[in-house]
Amino acid sequence: MPGARRGCLTVVAIRVTPAADSPVVYTGRPLPAILSSPILESLLAGGVVALTALACWTTWQVVGRTLGPVDAIRAKLAEITVSDLSHRVPEQPGDDEVARLARTANATLDRLERSVRVQHRFASDAAHELRTPIAGLRVDLEDLAMHPRDTDVETAARAALRSADRLESIVADLLLLAQIGTGADLAEPLDLTALVDSEIRDHRPSAAGRPAIEIRSRLTPGVQVRGVPTQLQRLLDGPLDNARRHAAAAVEVELVRDGDRAALTVADDGPGIPLEERERVFERFTRVDTARSRDAGGTGLGLAIAREIAAAHRGTLTIDDSPSGARFTLRLPVLSPPPDGAARDA
Repeated sequence: MPGARRGCLTVVAIRVTPAADSPVVYTGRPLPAILSSPILESLLAGGVVALTALACWTTWQVVGRTLGPVDAIRAKLAEITVSDLSHRVPEQPGDDEVARLARTANATLDRLERSVRVQHRFASDAAHELRTPIAGLRVDLEDLAMHPRDTDVETAARAALRSADRLESIVADLLLLAQIGTGADLAEPLDLTALVDSEIRDHRPSAAGRPAIEIRSRLTPGVQVRGVPTQLQRLLDGPLDNARRHAAAAVEVELVRDGDRAALTVADDGPGIPLEERERVFERFTRVDTARSRDAGGTGLGLAIAREIAAAHRGTLTIDDSPSGARFTLRLPVLSPPPDGAARDA
């Protein structure tokens, strides 16, 4: 159209009447300059590029801040060696995934350090304590081999068997110590009252050559705990055997519920344990220089095993003050509420 301005238009067509041959009126309006030129496309393209760059930079910063603690954990783990497990990874505050990862890694390192410490102690104890019975066994066998005519074979064989029995006892106790608290055995709900009663019955017969020791018990019925049956039997055997071996005439056993704990006391009327020696008796292979020194043939690990088992079951084993003799007190967490009824006398 002559005189018309070039450019893009917005056109609207409207029929005058609904008839098929109705005239159509067309009207047009030039588009704004920003819509009819490439400026808008350029601005949109520039905005998309800028937003994409901003999103990438933000993502890089967020991921970097998130993975920074992970890299710190990796670097610290790389520094930790078997010879030195005392280091721990840095823990971030909060309860997000990275913080939980750090806490889990440190808990794993704690268990690993305990396991390595147990292994080192096992090797040290075995090397120290097995030397004597092995040497005795070797002397007996060498004497029998070098002087077969002058050696009483039966006597030498019995001496060798005693050394072998002691070796077997020490190895069994050391293996038990290494196993306690590792999770190798599954804990289960147990009736501590029945377990104590059974152990008392097993300890009632007196040792050969010794006067009968009376064991008096007062047990609260239905005290429930959670533990490994074989380990708790060995735990109870330690104080009971110690009291029975050193009692002059009687042993007192009492089991009560004290709040959320079961309290078992084993007291004897023997010579007692000096105050300064009460912690040492729980050490491995400890000999107390008193009238309660270890009987011949013992491994010196009974009370050490008992305390380790108590700790593995979240309990304690201590020696308390007593008017006469020694008084061992074992405390373990209980499961059920205190039952009705009085304690049972035996």
